[in-house]
Formats: sequence, structure tokens, C-alpha cells
Amino acid sequence: MIFGLFGKKNGNRRIVEKQYATLTKAARHPYLYEVLDVPDTVMGRFEMLSAMLILYFRRTRKSATSGQEIAQEIVDAFFEDVDHSIRELGVGDVGVPKRMKKFAGMFYGRLESYAAALDSGDREALAAALRRNIHPQAGEGAPSMAGLADYLFSAEETMTAVAENDIATGALRVAEPGPQGEAA
Repeated sequence: MIFGLFGKKNGNRRIVEKQYATLTKAARHPYLYEVLDVPDTVMGRFEMLSAMLILYFRRTRKSATSGQEIAQEIVDAFFEDVDHSIRELGVGDVGVPKRMKKFAGMFYGRLESYAAALDSGDREALAAALRRNIHPQAGEGAPSMAGLADYLFSAEETMTAVAENDIATGALRVAEPGPQGEAA
């Protein structure tokens, strides 16, 4: 019985890799950094990948069990990447758990605030939350995140339109930012 669980998880590996690559590609789209005022830094990339994962997590929350399992595996892969990045930045083994706990708190805090704004259709609240998280030091001088908020609403709409079978097989589509707004 227990060996079946391991086999199932390994069976999801290609799907998880494909979905994660799609989400990562969307989070690294140059338009986000060149036009929508996301800083092209380690933290800026963390913020955008977190936002994409949050949208994906929201999309799969009502999916069949396999979709939810894949979503959890994608979040696990994300935190493995964060762990690897922290270590590459020179943080020692003793400091990694503390940093990981901080990043997990940041991710789940964003999940909560972004979800509340997305659920209520409140673009201004989402823009305010994005501004606080992406430009925490800028205060009132922070750039408006209205364009980014609009994009995240569009990206969520595109993900919501992806069929269950496509989620289960790794054929995720994410709206590209910018004037074209096409699914990637």
C-alpha cells in the first residue's frame, strides 16, 4: 500500500516539472520587470513566482484529488528552490531553517491577502497588497501596482478556464502580461 503512494508521486514528476516550468516562465516574463515595476532582484522574482503559485493554488483548490496533489508537489518544489537559493547565497545549514520559516510565512501571508482581494474582485486592494510586498521600503513613494493587479486578475481568469484534464496532464496556460494578454 505505501509503495503505491511513492509510485503515484513519481508518476506526477513530469507533470509537476512541466507546470512548474510554465509558472516560472510566467513569473520571469520581462514585461513584469520592465513595465510593471517589479524589481528584477531575487526578492522581486520570489514575489512574482509566489503570485503565480498562489493563482495556481487557487485554480487547483477545487480540482480532483490528483490536481490538488500536483499543486502541493509544485509548492514543495518551490520551497526546494527557495532552500537551494538560500544556500547558494551563502547561508549555512544552521541559518537555513530560520530563513525557510520566514519565506513560508511570507508566502502564506501573501496567499491570504491576495486571495481576499481576488475573491472580492478588489483590484485596488490587490494593488495595495502587491505594493506593500514588492516595494516594502518605498512607502508612499512606491510605484502603483495597478497594472500588475490587472494582470494577476487576467492570469487567474486564464487559469480558471483551463480544463481539469489539462491541469491533470500538465497543460497549464497562463496569460502573458502586456497589451497582447495571450495565454502562454
